[in-house]
Amino acid sequence: MDRMACIDLPAFPLQLLLQRRPEWRDHPVAVVDHDRPQGKILWVNERARSFRILPGMRYAAGLSLAGGLHAAEVTSQEIDRAVATLGRRLRRFTPHVEPAGEDPGVFWLDASGLERLYGSLASWAGLIRADLRRSGLECNAAVGFDRFGTYALAKGKRGILVIDRPADERAASRRIPLDRLALDPEARVILDKLGVRNVGDFVDLPSEGVAKRFGQEIHRLHRLASGALGRPLQPEHPEPPALERLGLDFPETNVMRLMAVVERLIGPLLETLAGRGHALAKLNLGFRFERLGDHIEGLRPAAPTLDAAQLLELARLRLEALRKLPDGVVEVVLHAESTKATHEQLGLFAERPRRDPAAANRALARVRAELGDDAVVRARLGDGHLPESRFTWEKIEGVTAPQPRDADRRTLVRRIYAQPVPLPARARHEPDGWMLRGLEHGPVVRVLGPYVVSGRWWSEPVHREYHFAETQRGDLLWVYYDRPRRRWFLQGRVE
Repeated sequence: MDRMACIDLPAFPLQLLLQRRPEWRDHPVAVVDHDRPQGKILWVNERARSFRILPGMRYAAGLSLAGGLHAAEVTSQEIDRAVATLGRRLRRFTPHVEPAGEDPGVFWLDASGLERLYGSLASWAGLIRADLRRSGLECNAAVGFDRFGTYALAKGKRGILVIDRPADERAASRRIPLDRLALDPEARVILDKLGVRNVGDFVDLPSEGVAKRFGQEIHRLHRLASGALGRPLQPEHPEPPALERLGLDFPETNVMRLMAVVERLIGPLLETLAGRGHALAKLNLGFRFERLGDHIEGLRPAAPTLDAAQLLELARLRLEALRKLPDGVVEVVLHAESTKATHEQLGLFAERPRRDPAAANRALARVRAELGDDAVVRARLGDGHLPESRFTWEKIEGVTAPQPRDADRRTLVRRIYAQPVPLPARARHEPDGWMLRGLEHGPVVRVLGPYVVSGRWWSEPVHREYHFAETQRGDLLWVYYDRPRRRWFLQGRVE
């Protein structure tokens, strides 16, 4: 069974505030949306809670309960930067991390199979807690099975809690007080008047009544708590850094030849940024010297840009200022720090495309002249019973401009091998734990299927049981078991 963990940094914006103002740690402290008497309290520490100061109150009301209450603002930009930093840090312990957008400081992590690496899930969670403590951050961790169950237990229990059975998780989460959850303050007050003070009381309310009385957000939380709404882990997939590098065959000391290398790398770097909708704010120009090691020069344009000529001019001026390099350069690296680009910047970049359709058509003509007219083809979808018969190849005379369509999410690509690849025989029928692609890919950790394709009774009977097999490295392979031939085959992969 899949395991899920929830890491909660209690009152995360408050912890950021206390890192900024450590002298407030022994006092009741709150984060407010505006630093004035009518400012709304957003987060409080445990000392403030002991005075019955809760999120949703006004700063003035909190001061009436505790005269020594300290409060300040924490900007959303500061919180977003800290959440992104923590996400990168947590991905060192598991590759699948999902931050809770509506509750900063809460992260869901995929804990499946990690006890094999760390001895136990409690040890794994303890390492995460110790790592965050070294940065001055406190956290609670709950390892269980369900999104809401782990969330409620991480919010309501201090330290580390590992649940071994789903039934125990449901029973423990029912005892968590509602004021520990990120609940709308007005709804919390109404529920308290109705005698609904813990998760169990909340779950026992009729779903239709919750939707009618409290609105869609509270109804959605009720469905999550009751198990009526299942939501799988949705981890972030951060983009890799915008970086281009080139190793040189021989150590280079000539500045002009190095500029030619920089010019060769700057185009693909800017294309990467433009594809992400970003503009370059700072260019880190790195050199690896033969004996002196690494050296980085930072170049910052007057404003974020996608103009290669402007950046090359800055690089030329910086290199000419060096006059003579102290050692031979064996590798050049360009790394971009970027920001969101304006529509004008992206439009200007698109007006100067690096791809020349006429040059592409000339290249295709040369290929046809050398290899024959059937050498340049493209796939076209068609009707067929088996995957390999669902497309045909047709000749093309020239390239056409792409016509992308808007989509809500990225589409997975299923690549099909020209001929299915026979796989080693299996003693067991199911492919769990199977070393499909060698040690470097790892064993199969999850299997979806079977999806049966059967037919052709009039000629050569076909009965295939298709599966999607995910390896430990993250590859998603498309395999099938051929019953007439009694053998496994690799049909393709999903990217």
